[in-house]
Amino acid sequence: MEIGAITGYIDVAQVVLYAFWIFFAGLIFYLRQEDKREGYPLEPDPAVPSDQYKTRMEGFPPLPKAKEFRLADGSTRLAPRDNRDPEVKAAPAEPWPGAPLVPTGNPMLDGVGPAAYAQRPDHPEWTMHGEPRLAPIRVAGGYSVASRDPDPRGMPVIGGDGKRGGTIADIWIDRSETQIRYFEVAVPGREGAGERRVLLPIGFSRIDGFRGEVRVKSILSDQFADVPGTQNPDQVTQLEEDRIAAYYGGGTLYAHSARQEPLL
Repeated sequence: MEIGAITGYIDVAQVVLYAFWIFFAGLIFYLRQEDKREGYPLEPDPAVPSDQYKTRMEGFPPLPKAKEFRLADGSTRLAPRDNRDPEVKAAPAEPWPGAPLVPTGNPMLDGVGPAAYAQRPDHPEWTMHGEPRLAPIRVAGGYSVASRDPDPRGMPVIGGDGKRGGTIADIWIDRSETQIRYFEVAVPGREGAGERRVLLPIGFSRIDGFRGEVRVKSILSDQFADVPGTQNPDQVTQLEEDRIAAYYGGGTLYAHSARQEPLL
């Protein structure tokens, strides 16, 4: 044995194995911590007594330090974010953890169940040219309905109850993908209020060119007046898009009490 050789006293294979274990444990810790940048800390289950869980839950390992991400439009975003989502306007149906939530207010507006929406940024999406991605034809210009297709502008909008809820006033197009995203509907306001303009996602509508009308099954005619509006009449933010789509989506279950009952 040569003087100074450590291989005669140390099992190299075993050292390599231990080093791998340490590295792998560190890798698991790092990945488990990084995946907590979204969705954490967790909110306690509302069915659990408040004295049992008084604070939000992080688990192990703890949340990583906030990292700043620079977006294409020059803005920045931190992850994880230290802000709470709005209070859920629903209560557990039964007093045990994991029980389904029952809406306590207007479920189509309160973001519960099929009407839930994400807290997206409250500004429009932009094209690569710096323009709002979605815009009405009256603003975008250069767009028109193909001559072989029925032009929905001026057509009545028929709700799920077979009654008229409004009239198509304009078409909103996607400048990036050159397709229709929304119909702008003119609806009468509540209790004699002035006319409102609301958006109808094209996916929730069906154009009946033969009858000259646009049919919507998800909500009833009088519910068009409560569709969430937009801050700017010529723009729609990402948050507003989610709220509008959630309203129509929630109507598939909550527009009428009969829709919440079993078919048989």
